[in-house]
Amino acid sequence: MTEPDGPVAVIGTGVIGAGWAALFLAAGREVVAHDPGVGAEERLRDDVARLWPSLARLGMADGGVPDRLTFTDDPAEAVSEAVFVQENGPERSDIKQRLFTTLDQAAAPNTVIASSSSGIAPSQLQAMCTRYPERVLVGHPFHPCHLIPLVEVVPGPGTSETAIDRAMTVYSSLGKRPIRIRQELPGHVVNRLQAALWQEAYSLVERGVASVADIDAAISYGPGLRWALLGPLVNQHLSGGPGGLAHVLEHLGPPTEQWMRDLRPARLSPALVEQLVSGVDEELSGIDPNELVAQRDELLIQLLEAKRGRTALP
Repeated sequence: MTEPDGPVAVIGTGVIGAGWAALFLAAGREVVAHDPGVGAEERLRDDVARLWPSLARLGMADGGVPDRLTFTDDPAEAVSEAVFVQENGPERSDIKQRLFTTLDQAAAPNTVIASSSSGIAPSQLQAMCTRYPERVLVGHPFHPCHLIPLVEVVPGPGTSETAIDRAMTVYSSLGKRPIRIRQELPGHVVNRLQAALWQEAYSLVERGVASVADIDAAISYGPGLRWALLGPLVNQHLSGGPGGLAHVLEHLGPPTEQWMRDLRPARLSPALVEQLVSGVDEELSGIDPNELVAQRDELLIQLLEAKRGRTALP
């Protein structure tokens, strides 16, 4: 599908919205932004300026300049000429209801309305739109969204194939790696995978099996290094040698099933929350948080640069 030409509307310009705005601008798009917060325009322009050097490292499209950003106090005005809408409002159904009613009334019939929501289902968002619910879907990014390529494209039961294809095309044009989620589930897919890991991590800390710092090291110095290059199933396949995944599942499937059955639920009691928070505070003691983020982002950029052109990586 040919990508629609015209301005993009970014509705809600907090951390996620600012990342989207900067990314669209770097891709050479005109961006019309809206956020009702006091001082939102100044914060957005400061955020775009702060993110711009990282995006420049990864490569700008022709016409990629921050000057193509405009701001309006009226959400209807923001989407009136937009060919694509990325909504990033608070995760509250009452706020979404008011906002989506406005967006649905003001946006052109063929304009896709994509929400960054991680917790509100696309079918709920569609129910808020009486005019053209078939163009509504979730386009869920991951923080920092100006760097992390993944976007979950989650259609609702009434989303049209045209809207899905258009969203996939728009996200791909930004250098994103969109994946289509084929069933509506709480948390979509990636947050469910993360939740499975968090559940066992919380449980291991609660039971005194490992410290917070050791849990983090177990991932960041272990499988997390491989996961940044290949997914868990392909990594498992490679660990099977010539026999691949079939060999792994034949020989390690039974004990793996035993481990999965032994995983423990975790309830976020006040005591466990305090244990987790104090553990992270201890792990990060003496580390400048700004430098931590800067080094994380620098390594993310280096990794993305290194992965480019590695055609054997799916």
